[in-house]
Amino acid sequence: MHILSSTIWFPPIEDALEDGLLAIGGDLSSERLILGYQKGIFPWYEGDTPLWWSPDPRFVLFPEQLVISKSMHQVIKKNVFEYKTNTAFSEVIQQCKNQPRAGQDGTWITEAVELAYTELHHKGIAHSAEAWQNNQLVGGLYGIKMGKLFFGESMFSKVSNASKFAFIQLVKQLKIEGIVLIDCQVYTTHLESLGATMISRTSFKKYVEKYC
Repeated sequence: MHILSSTIWFPPIEDALEDGLLAIGGDLSSERLILGYQKGIFPWYEGDTPLWWSPDPRFVLFPEQLVISKSMHQVIKKNVFEYKTNTAFSEVIQQCKNQPRAGQDGTWITEAVELAYTELHHKGIAHSAEAWQNNQLVGGLYGIKMGKLFFGESMFSKVSNASKFAFIQLVKQLKIEGIVLIDCQVYTTHLESLGATMISRTSFKKYVEKYC
């Protein structure tokens, strides 16, 4: 495992440990985060020291493989939610930060993480997808869009199906915009039900090198 200093660089992703951990340390500057995504690396940690990951296999969704259940088709048809993007980025990341997670006492979204991704939002790189109901933000997610790739980071839901609705609408939007792959990072049953699948780190690296 590599130890990062103030110099902005990353080791080859093939150096990652079996669990995907590649490096420790460094900072969350925009320059380092952008370089990380360009190399297929993302930060995820608890505490004050950044941990950088590149798991193998990688959990992704190809937009054309999006699965929409009959129940979600009905939710969309009935206009249960209103879909918006980038109207409440700060609130979305705050809600993701406060969302209870099964098996977790805290959240990886520290104040430093919040500030770092908010800065990327101001640069037009980080984006939020939002589900609104009765003029209230009830679900959503945020992530990074670079080139023809979207890197999902976190989602939240206050109302049943709200985050799923926001994700589905985002995938539809990204498909129209020419996005070829959505990075979901690590496996969840929630995203698997929407069509996400595993690909090798080698395959993921090729997508990043070609499209990011």
